[in-house]
Amino acid sequence: MKIIITSGKRKTAVARAILKPGKGRVYINNIPLEFYPIEMARWKIMEPLLLAGDDIRNQIDISVNVRGGGVMAQADAIRTAVARGLIEWTGSEELKKLFLEYDKTMLSGDPRQTEPKKFARYSARRRWQKSYR
Repeated sequence: MKIIITSGKRKTAVARAILKPGKGRVYINNIPLEFYPIEMARWKIMEPLLLAGDDIRNQIDISVNVRGGGVMAQADAIRTAVARGLIEWTGSEELKKLFLEYDKTMLSGDPRQTEPKKFARYSARRRWQKSYR
């Protein structure tokens, strides 16, 4: 039995996807994708599955465990993990090319992180205002 484990990251969100033979079911933290509460995030997660097509999607089950970050960062992390898993599952160079053409961050990820807050300031860059001058 073929099992593939992949991961995806975005900001502080980390997603681990497990792909195995099945009927096309997708679970995120043990919740079916159809019942995932945030619609925009749901569509973002479904992008690699829709691009791959029904023939690939209906022969594997995907179970994703995601922690950290916000809702959209988690969705991006899941999307990256699923896209990497689909490419590894099929071994298809044209699927990889399709994903990269559609959106580069689907496979490579986005390296941007929040800047840490500095001492004696309100946030990372904001300083005290001066009212004299």
